[in-house]
Amino acid sequence: MGKLTGKTAWVTGGGRGIGRSIALAFARDGANVAVSSRSIGELESVVAEIGSAGGEGLAVRADAMSLQDTLDAVAQIESRFGGVDILVNNAGGFAPLREDGLSAAEIDSFSFADNVDLNLFSAYRASQSVLPGMVQRSDGRIISIGSGYAKRSGGELAYSAAKHGMIGMTRALAAKVAANGITVNCLCPGWTNTQLVDLDILAAMRNEDVATVKRDIESENLQKRILEPDELGPMAALLAAPESFGITGQVISVDGGYGV
Repeated sequence: MGKLTGKTAWVTGGGRGIGRSIALAFARDGANVAVSSRSIGELESVVAEIGSAGGEGLAVRADAMSLQDTLDAVAQIESRFGGVDILVNNAGGFAPLREDGLSAAEIDSFSFADNVDLNLFSAYRASQSVLPGMVQRSDGRIISIGSGYAKRSGGELAYSAAKHGMIGMTRALAAKVAANGITVNCLCPGWTNTQLVDLDILAAMRNEDVATVKRDIESENLQKRILEPDELGPMAALLAAPESFGITGQVISVDGGYGV
């Protein structure tokens, strides 16, 4: 039996990248794993991998920026597996621009609000939706995915603000629910080989060649490399495991020594 046998995990943004890797790590430890995002095709592929890893999976199409979709996702997971024992708030990235008929100032304001919504409020919504069940069972794990930019400057304004807010929310929520047997932690990756790290796009934005951008990125951590998503899975699985109950309110980085 795995460490997470009998547990139900929900990974938002679970169709690819870090979310996929965490979902598979949980499955290998015996958990039932629900993955959600807006791309059902990617989710179904991950569910197939979850089955191959020895777990049971569920694909849930849900927009993390929608409260109703979030509530519906929880209802689907509970109907299939029961209550959510482990939540990974992984959904994030960059929200699409609203442009039609808007002034430049309006576009900028909506963009800031939408990106904070996607990268912070979505985690709040998902957490609030599963907390009542966790409190009732006196057991639960909430793991939010931060960023290297959660602890320093360098990223886009709204993204960095939201990820800094993720740390504050993690600590405040951990303090609020500690007496209920629930742990809350923030796991921060650095430069990781996902769709968010598109070297061609970054090179165009910086007006540099790809080799230069890659070298600059790699120079920002002690190991001089871009990490792989699968390197985040083991730490998430540890934070979800029973023996990690003493770890809460913490910001833990798996980033090769980013910005040290």
